[in-house]
Amino acid sequence: MKSKSKAFDWKPFSDKQLKIMTWWCNKSPVKDKNGIIADGAVRSGKTVSMAASFMLWAMSNFNECDFAICGKTVGSLRRNVLGTLKQQAISLGYDFQERRTDNLIVISNRDRTNYFYTFGGKDESSQDLIQGMTAAGVLFDEVALMPRSFVEQAIARCSVEGSKFWFNCNPGAPLHWFNVEWIKQTDKHNVIYLHFTMDDNLTLSEKMKERYRSLYSGIFFERYILGLWKSAEGLVYDMFDTERHVIDKPDEIEFTGNAYISCDYGTQNPTCFLMWRKYHNKWICVKEYYYDGRAKQKQKTDSEYADDMIAFIGDTPYTMVIVDPSAASFIAELRKRGIKVQKADNDVLDGIREVGKLLNLGSLLFTKNCENAIKEFGVYHWDEKAVERGEDKPAKITDHAMDAVRYFVYTILHRIVSGHK
Repeated sequence: MKSKSKAFDWKPFSDKQLKIMTWWCNKSPVKDKNGIIADGAVRSGKTVSMAASFMLWAMSNFNECDFAICGKTVGSLRRNVLGTLKQQAISLGYDFQERRTDNLIVISNRDRTNYFYTFGGKDESSQDLIQGMTAAGVLFDEVALMPRSFVEQAIARCSVEGSKFWFNCNPGAPLHWFNVEWIKQTDKHNVIYLHFTMDDNLTLSEKMKERYRSLYSGIFFERYILGLWKSAEGLVYDMFDTERHVIDKPDEIEFTGNAYISCDYGTQNPTCFLMWRKYHNKWICVKEYYYDGRAKQKQKTDSEYADDMIAFIGDTPYTMVIVDPSAASFIAELRKRGIKVQKADNDVLDGIREVGKLLNLGSLLFTKNCENAIKEFGVYHWDEKAVERGEDKPAKITDHAMDAVRYFVYTILHRIVSGHK
């Protein structure tokens, strides 16, 4: 099916963007390199120039060949890359057809047709998706979010003469495998490396740059704004401030819309329910339920927790209960009781980043009676042993309210803001 899209606005490119656009051209002194890496800050213009350049290179050098475009998921790839790629292709006079059921994009003009298959590299099993393909090139969007096995399998598929690799990402931990194996060893792999800041995006105003700076603090500021490969150390939410984020619940406050309830469920570990209400442009956690079976020396059954959930909701109108996706038996019990349930999106790092953004903006607040959530913000920290392995993982201790906060933010608020409910 042919896609209709408005034409792309080809605004001036910065010097680094132009290097991405032209490095493969016949007159380029680096045209014989095997690939290119672009890392650095968010909104720095990496993706838009990489997508256009990858397509132009493919259409200029190949015909009737297969290519791979890889993201963390196919959904994120469509949001971050393919919409812009479609506009760029149409602006250049190409025919652009997307066959979503096949995860295939066909780009053609009067002389050439090439096939761009889309892949999600979210976990180790993703490498199976790309096995058997013979590709003329591969573009990795946000390669630092993909497992090494998937990336290496995709690279191994590029056996067509003249094939090249394209990588872009925001930085992660210094010992992350991609930083160690590729960015620190560009000569070994015969690839170009370009580091981007927001100043390399000429379309971004100073006002917008300041807006993005305000969204992050701590480790995420260093990575996403400064574009540095930095270790995640100390508190996860170092921006949390009881003076700013903890409020009394005034009697006169009038919430809008229905409530949401988020739940982290434990059999041996504590179970936590949080109730969220909207007030203007802020979301307030108005009350919590927290039961620690170990501390009480009495475990509760799914049925007992479901009774507690019904009592917790009471007469409050609610839209959905968002539950830990691993709590299958509890979800079944809630649904049997007629409670509307949605499994939480349990993407830990993306969820943490979104919670941090809202805390920075002052859009996520807690009433004083949410004692366990407030306490956990002060102790929830990064796992030091994971840092030594080049991984970002919060320590799995005193994290039950933190998981419930993340479930609500990333499953509901992030989807509303991004337009993917």
